[in-house]
Amino acid sequence: VQLVESGGGLVQPGGSLRLSCAASGFTFSTYDMSWYRQAPGKERELVAGISRFGATRNYADSMKGRFTISRDNAKNTVYLQMNSLKSEDTAVYFCNARGPYSSEYWGQGTQVTVSS
Repeated sequence: VQLVESGGGLVQPGGSLRLSCAASGFTFSTYDMSWYRQAPGKERELVAGISRFGATRNYADSMKGRFTISRDNAKNTVYLQMNSLKSEDTAVYFCNARGPYSSEYWGQGTQVTVSS
């Protein structure tokens, strides 16, 4: 099982990034997918989640209207489009898969730094 995040980097405040998480080794369409983030010295927090076929999406309050989660089950990939980025969005972003029989997987994370 692998979850491989990509798309992180350095961006100026107000800019955009699109994160991707490519999944392999499990039946992607049977898993709810989420993005979490962890800033230095802080606990990991939920950013956004999407149900197995994309019918349900949820966002942390501070991300609503700025971030969009989506998935492509044909490509076994989940995305996080991040717009209007702020310095407080700086964190390591993790992909999470949660599925049948309480199975759960995590990616290794990708760094997002918002700074001028």
